[in-house]
Amino acid sequence: MATKQKRKSLTGRDDEGGPEEYEPMQNQRDGVTLAGAEPGRHVEHRTILLNLPQTQKFSSNKISTAKYSFLTFLPKFLFEQFRKYSNIFFLFIALMQQIPNVSPTGRYTTAVPLVLILCVSALKEIIEDFKRHRANDEVNKRKVLVLREEDWRPLCWTEVHVGDIVKVVNGQFFPADLVLLSSSEPQGMCYIETSNLDGETNLKIRQGLPQTSSLLTHRDLADLRGEIECELPNRHLYDFIGTIRPTDRLALPLGPDQVLLRGAILKNTNWIFGIVIYTGHESKVMLNSTAAPLKRSTVDKLVNTQTLMLFAVLLGLSLISALANEFWSTKLIDQHWYLGLKGFEKTNFFFSLLTFIILYNNLIPISLQVTLELVKFIQAIFINWDLDMYHEESDTPAMARTSNLNEELGQVKYVFSDKTGTLTRNVMEFRKCTIAGICYGSDLESTEKFSDPTLLDNIESHSTGPTIRQFMTLLAVCHTVVPEKAVDGTEEINYQASSPDERALVLGAKSLGFIFHTRTPDFVTVKAMGSEEKYEILNVLEFTSNRKRMSVIVRLPDGSLSLMTKGADSVIYERLAEGGQDYKDITLEHLDSFANLGLRTLCIAVATISESFYNSWKEIYYEASTAIVDREKKVEAAAELIETNLRLLGATAIEDKLQEGVPETIANLIKAEIKVWVLTGDKQETAINIGYSCHLLSQSMLVITVSEESLDAMRDTLKRHIDDTFGIHLREENDIGLVIDGKSLKFALSYECRRDFLDVAISCKSVICCRVSPLQKAEVVDLVRHEVRAITLAIGDGANDVGMIQAAHIGIGISGVEGLQAACASDYSIAQFRYLNKLLLVHGVWNYHRLTKLILYSFYKNICLYFIEFWFATLSCFSGQIVFERWTIGFYNVIFTAAPPMVIGLFDQYCSAKSLLQFPALYKSSQNSEMFNVKIFWLWCLNAVYHSLLLFWLPVIALLHDVAFKDGKAGDYLFLGNMVYTFVVVTVSVKAGLELGAWTWLSHLAIWGSIALWFVFLAIYPHVWPTFNIASVMVGMDRYVYGCSVFWLCLLLIPTSALLRDIIWKVVRRTLFKSLREEIQDLERSNKDPETAIQATRRRFTETARLLRNVFSRSANPMHAVQSDVQLHGYAFSQEENGAVLQSDLIRAYDTTKTKPSGL
Repeated sequence: MATKQKRKSLTGRDDEGGPEEYEPMQNQRDGVTLAGAEPGRHVEHRTILLNLPQTQKFSSNKISTAKYSFLTFLPKFLFEQFRKYSNIFFLFIALMQQIPNVSPTGRYTTAVPLVLILCVSALKEIIEDFKRHRANDEVNKRKVLVLREEDWRPLCWTEVHVGDIVKVVNGQFFPADLVLLSSSEPQGMCYIETSNLDGETNLKIRQGLPQTSSLLTHRDLADLRGEIECELPNRHLYDFIGTIRPTDRLALPLGPDQVLLRGAILKNTNWIFGIVIYTGHESKVMLNSTAAPLKRSTVDKLVNTQTLMLFAVLLGLSLISALANEFWSTKLIDQHWYLGLKGFEKTNFFFSLLTFIILYNNLIPISLQVTLELVKFIQAIFINWDLDMYHEESDTPAMARTSNLNEELGQVKYVFSDKTGTLTRNVMEFRKCTIAGICYGSDLESTEKFSDPTLLDNIESHSTGPTIRQFMTLLAVCHTVVPEKAVDGTEEINYQASSPDERALVLGAKSLGFIFHTRTPDFVTVKAMGSEEKYEILNVLEFTSNRKRMSVIVRLPDGSLSLMTKGADSVIYERLAEGGQDYKDITLEHLDSFANLGLRTLCIAVATISESFYNSWKEIYYEASTAIVDREKKVEAAAELIETNLRLLGATAIEDKLQEGVPETIANLIKAEIKVWVLTGDKQETAINIGYSCHLLSQSMLVITVSEESLDAMRDTLKRHIDDTFGIHLREENDIGLVIDGKSLKFALSYECRRDFLDVAISCKSVICCRVSPLQKAEVVDLVRHEVRAITLAIGDGANDVGMIQAAHIGIGISGVEGLQAACASDYSIAQFRYLNKLLLVHGVWNYHRLTKLILYSFYKNICLYFIEFWFATLSCFSGQIVFERWTIGFYNVIFTAAPPMVIGLFDQYCSAKSLLQFPALYKSSQNSEMFNVKIFWLWCLNAVYHSLLLFWLPVIALLHDVAFKDGKAGDYLFLGNMVYTFVVVTVSVKAGLELGAWTWLSHLAIWGSIALWFVFLAIYPHVWPTFNIASVMVGMDRYVYGCSVFWLCLLLIPTSALLRDIIWKVVRRTLFKSLREEIQDLERSNKDPETAIQATRRRFTETARLLRNVFSRSANPMHAVQSDVQLHGYAFSQEENGAVLQSDLIRAYDTTKTKPSGL
C-alpha cells in the first residue's frame, strides 16, 4: 500500500502520502535556489512542464555536424573561396576586362574560367557536405519510444521534445539528456556506458529518486503532473542542478546521479523511463563540440602566400612595361614616323598599366584551382575505393568526408588518439592464470580466450586441486556482478557488471565449471562442478583507486568465515601472512610474463576469520561506515584491520583486447617519426597498461607519471624536470614516456605552465593523458598545433572526441560501436585504427607528392608561356600587342596542357604501396616538406623564366632574316607566335614526362596526346573562318608553319636545348646525390630488395642510461618516474568509484529469484 500511496501522491491523484515523503527544499518563484547551489545565490534556470504543453520554445533535437546549411552555404562558400588570393586576383582581372579598350585578350577570357572554377568547387563542396548530412540523418532518424496520448509510440529522435517522457531499452543510445524516473532494476537503478562521453570503460550506475522509482507503467507516467526546474544548458558533463516538483507538492532535488546524457548507452538494464531536459545542440555532449571549422591545408596556405608574391612580380612587370610604353610614346615615337601614330591620342598611363596587368595575368594559373579541385575529389574517391581499408565484418569502407586535406595526410607529425573503441575493443577476456605456482593458459598472443584442459584435470588429480577449487570459487563469489537469466527460458545467463574486469573473471570461472547463477540480498549461489553451493555475503569492502583491491567476507557452506580478496600485486603481497607465501616468487615470475603480453593482472588471496574476531571487527566497521566526518578514510582503516594474514592462491590475467593491428600500426608511425599521444578519460592504470600493450611504452623506456594537486606544485615539478631530467636535451626526442592525469593537466595548460609543459611533453617519445575531459583533449591538440606548428591528426570514435577531431589539422573518425558522432564530425572516417597505416603512409605520401608536383608544374607551364608576352613586348615597343592568337591563349590551359597535370595529380607515384608500408622512413620527405617549400617553388619559377627565354629568343634569332614563302609573304608576328607556341607545348609536355615517377599508358597518352592535339588543332583552326567569325588572323597559318623548314629544324633543336639543363641536373643528382626515396625507386625498377637502402636511416643511439641516472639521483619528487621492471604488473581494475549507488548497496538491492517489471 505504501508504494501505491507514493505513486498517487506523486501523480497528483491522492494526498495520502503526506509531505513527509519528500525532502523539503527552498523554492521561490522569483529566485530559485536549486539543489546543490550555493545558498542565497540566484540561478538562471529553465522550467519544464510535465505532460503539458511547454510555455517556452526549446532547441530542436536535430543535430548537424555539417559545414553548410541551405542558408549559410553561399556566404561560407564564397568566404572560403575568396580567402585564396588567386581567386581575388582573377575577380579583379575579370572586372578590369569589362572596361572598353583596355583588355588585349577580350572581355570574358577570365570571367568564364573563374565562374567555371567556382561552380566546380561549389559542386565538390555540396557533394562532400551531403555525405555529412546523410551521416547526421542516420543519427537523427534513430527511433525511440515516446509517451504520446497515453501510449508508447516509436518516433525519430528529431521528433523528441523537451518535456517528453521516453522509454529507452537495453543497448540503445539515449536520444537526449534525460532525468531518470524509473527502471526495470530495483530502486530505479540502471547501468550506463559513457565511453562515448568520457572514454571510461567501466559501466556507471544511475538511480532515479525513490519517489519516482515506482512509476512502472505508461499509465502511471501519463498521470504525472508538475514541473522540472533545472539549470540552463551547459557543457559540464558531471554537474547538474535541478528539482522536480509534482503538482501541489514540495520540490525534490535532482543531481548528476539522476541524469542520463545523450551519447551514453543503456547497458544491462531492460528499460528506463526518463524525462527529456536538454535536446539537440543544447545537450551536454553537443555543447562540448564546436562548429565544424573551415580547414585549409598547409600546402594551400603556402600556395596562397606565394601567389601573392607572384602577383607582386606581375605588378612589377606591368609597371616596367607601362613605364617603357610611356617612355617610347614620348621619346621615341618620332624615330618611328612610318607607323603613322602622330595623330593618335596618347594612351593614359593608368589604362596602359591595366592593359599589361591583364596581359600578364596568366602568370598565375587560373586553371590550377579547378584542376586541384578535380584531382582532390578523385583522390578522395581512390581512398573510398581502397579495399585494403574496407572492414568486411561491419561492411564499412574508408570515407573521405573532405578532399581539401588530402595532401595534409602526408605531413602529419603528431597523432592524438582516443583509447576506448579506437585502440581497444572495450572487450575483456580472461586469458591466463597462475594457481599454486602453476601457470595455465596459452602463451600465444593470437589466443582469444582461456584454453587449458590441464586445469580441469588438476582439480581432480593433482595435489593443488583444493587450491584450484578455492581459486575458482573466489572468482565466482568475490564480485558485485548480478546474474540475469534469459527471458526465453533457456539456461543462458547474462551477467550485469559495472566492472568489465569482474565480468570477464566471472565468465572465466563459468567456462571452467564454476557457474554463478543467483544473487539475493544476502546470498550468492554457485554451481561448482555440478553441485550447488550457497555463500552468505556478510560484507563487501569496495574497490577504490587508493585501496587497489576489493574484498568480500562470506560464510562458507560449512559455516566458517572467509575473507576473499583480489587486487594489485603490490597491495596483496604486503598483506600476506608468514605461512601464506608459498607461491610468492613463482607467482611474481608469472606476473612478469603476463605483463610482457600486456595483460591486466589481479592477485587472488584468502584468509580464514574467526567468529569472535569478525564480531568485534563488525562493530568497528559499522561505526566507520556511519561516521559523519572522514567516513571514507575510516572505512579504509577498518578494512585494513581485517585484510591481513592473507594466503596467496595465485593471479589472473585479463586481456583488454586491442583493435586488430594496433601495435604494428603504432610501431610504423613511430618509425615514420610521427609522435603518438593517447588522450583518454580512462584511469591512469588502465591507460598505462594499454600503453604497454600497444607498444607505445616499452619495457626499456623510462615512464614519468605526473599527479599534482596544485598549480605551484605543478610549476615546480615541471621546472625541476626541465633542469634535471632533460637538461640540454630539452625539446629533443628522448626515450621517455610521460603519463599525466586530468587534474594535473588542468594546471599544466594554465598560462603559467603551458610553455614548460609543452617543452617536457615534446621531449618525450610518448605521451599519455588520462582522466581528461573532452575540452582538455581539444586544448592539448590546440596547444601543439599552434605552439609547435606541426601538422596534427586526431583520431577517435566517441562524442567526447569531437572537440579534438575538430581542433586538429586532420580529424579521423572511427565508425565504431560508440556511434557515428565522431565520424560525422571528422574529415576522414575509417573502421579500424590499423587503416591509419595506409591512409598516412601510402595515400598521404602519394597525395602530397602528386599535388605538390601538380602545383609546381602548373605554375611552371604558365610562366613558361605567358612570360613570353614580356619578351615580345620588348620587340613591340611595349604596345600591349599579344604574340599569340587570342583563343589559343585561352585553350592553352583548357586543352593543350590540361592532361599532363591531371595525370601527375592522379597516377604519379615514386614508390609502390608495398615499399611505403615496408619502409615508413619514406614518409619523412613529405613530412618535412622536402618536395615543396618556398625555395623549391621559386626555383621552378626561375626555371620557367629560363625556358621562356630560350623558347622565344632562339626562334627570333632563327627568323632574324625573315622567311620567304611561295606566295611572296614574309613571316609576321603571328607566324613567330605559332612557332613559339608549338615549342612551348612540346617543351612543357616533355617536362611533365621528366617529372613523372611512374610511366603508364595514361602518362604516354597525356604527354604525346597533348602535343599531337596542338598539331591537329593548328591544321584545322586556320580554316574555321569565315564559317565562324573568329580567328580571321589565323587564315593560312598552317601552311606557313608546316611549310617552313626552319620550323622543323627548330622543333628538334629548341625544346632539346631548353630541357638540356633539366636532364643534366637530374642525371647528376640521381648519380651523386641520390636520396633514400630515389634509391628505393631504382631498386624497385631493378626488382631488387629495397631493404639494403634503409639500413643507414636506423637510429642506434639512446640516452636512457643518462636519463635514469639523472632521475634517480634526485631526492623524492612529486613527479615520480616508474621504471618498467618495478612497476605494477599491468594492474588495472575498472569500476566506478563514489557512484550513485555503492557496490555494497547495489548487491543488497537485487534478488534474481524475482521477476522484473516489464515497463509497459
